Amino acid sequence: MNNFEFYNPVKLIFGKGQISQLTNELSQYGKKVLVVYGGGSIKRNGLYDEVMSLLKEANMEIHELAGVEPNPRVSTARKGAEICKAHDIDVVLAVGGGSVIDCTKLIASAAKYDGDPWDFVIQKAKPQDALPFGTILTLAATGSEMNAGSVITNEETQEKYGWGGPFNFPKFSILDPTYTISVPRDQTVYGIVDMMSHIFEQYYNEATNTPVQDEMCEGVLRAIIDNGAKLVDDLENYDLRETILLAGTIGLNNFLRLGYQGDWASHDIEHAVSAVYDIPHAGGLAILFPNWMRHNVHVNPARFAKMAVNVFGVDPAGKTDEEVAYEGIDRLSAFWTSIGAPQTLADYQIDDAKLELMADKAMANGPLGKFVKLEREDVLAILKASL
Repeated sequence: MNNFEFYNPVKLIFGKGQISQLTNELSQYGKKVLVVYGGGSIKRNGLYDEVMSLLKEANMEIHELAGVEPNPRVSTARKGAEICKAHDIDVVLAVGGGSVIDCTKLIASAAKYDGDPWDFVIQKAKPQDALPFGTILTLAATGSEMNAGSVITNEETQEKYGWGGPFNFPKFSILDPTYTISVPRDQTVYGIVDMMSHIFEQYYNEATNTPVQDEMCEGVLRAIIDNGAKLVDDLENYDLRETILLAGTIGLNNFLRLGYQGDWASHDIEHAVSAVYDIPHAGGLAILFPNWMRHNVHVNPARFAKMAVNVFGVDPAGKTDEEVAYEGIDRLSAFWTSIGAPQTLADYQIDDAKLELMADKAMANGPLGKFVKLEREDVLAILKASL
């Protein structure tokens, strides 16, 4: 493995009823709070009223930013930063899924910056400070509640990029599986695909001698597959929700990638697709990732075969590594299809009209990936295979 340093300062507050700790955590940072949330699900399931009641009991000055998009937009983050500056906000609270948290990360940094928040996303500038923020997670998927990453879309330029830094860690994250029980089946499926994709990105990496990390990745994947398959048909099962919620956090809080970075080319390609077509991120990953795998089996057949055997239960007897690998990829596709994930870009009415544009956007910062470097022709091949 590669040399590494590890740092994760997020206070994770996990379990039923843990929202009782909310105001104790927030009050460490001040009285003026901006509450950031999405399209209204927290109002339908009662979480909004619960949060507001607690904040009012603590005599906090409350400001709100509603309407964060599933692919959070820089224009929304700009609005949030303006609210913070106008009202001298002390602390920000993200209530929602990964998109809300990603947007909040940009708001927190932009509130301490005189320029355009997009500068941070395109690395024109680096945050030098940020408002403290906490999260209440309502969707098991992205792991944003316990990492320093964020993905933001610029709807005007049709660009979507990941960015991050040391100021992007939440101060605390409250994870109560109860708040994920109302998540509908399609969003539950997307969450399962997303967290599995994060682990795949880390499993296919640039390092050698990673037996400890491999075992952790494979074990978490098996737990997701076993429990996720049951959860999609039993959405109100607390124990299943609890397991999947923790798996999503473990999937991308950097515990699984000690000693390497991982590949991430599939995410870069998907960002280009959803920047152009605004499709669900995990839906795009469900379509693209198996085709990325098939395109790259030849690079290290043994690595793909190891995943096939240890995660998907492929019997390797009498088969080459490539045969085992392809069988494992087929089993992954079959699993995602069985729980309701999309299979092709055509499922989102995407044809070949803008393949060249998406390839250009994916390649905006040069070759993709660390497990294997993808050039533009590789990206086009993966996109064409995904139609």
